[in-house]
Amino acid sequence: MGTVFADITLKNAGDRIRVECGIMRDPETRESKVRAIVDTGAGTLIINDDIQKELGLMTRHLHQATLANGEKVACKITEAVEVIWKDRSMTCEPWVLPGTKDVLLGAIPLENLDLIVDPTEQKLVGAHGDQPLGMIY
Repeated sequence: MGTVFADITLKNAGDRIRVECGIMRDPETRESKVRAIVDTGAGTLIINDDIQKELGLMTRHLHQATLANGEKVACKITEAVEVIWKDRSMTCEPWVLPGTKDVLLGAIPLENLDLIVDPTEQKLVGAHGDQPLGMIY
């Protein structure tokens, strides 16, 4: 199977809350439209330093991570972002991988968005059709 990409929108979740509270206006919400690599081997959403700055995300803490090649790196974990794919959305705290240019859409956001990779078409599709289905188990 080849590389699968997904066009997603990332929004600063704190900005979204400030809009709902009337502290800021919706057009001021920081967002970024990105082409992410769908990586079912990655645990969560991985962003780069540029995206963190563009969205104005504060670093919450650091976490030691082991890359696929065995290298250990310290990743920043930021405040929450809203991940939007078509008509689906979820919120998570992305990891900032030092030195990367790519954005990786990992297994946890895929699960929360109720998405799977269609290996035949090499694209994202709803795991339960067009309507997202929340699974609690």
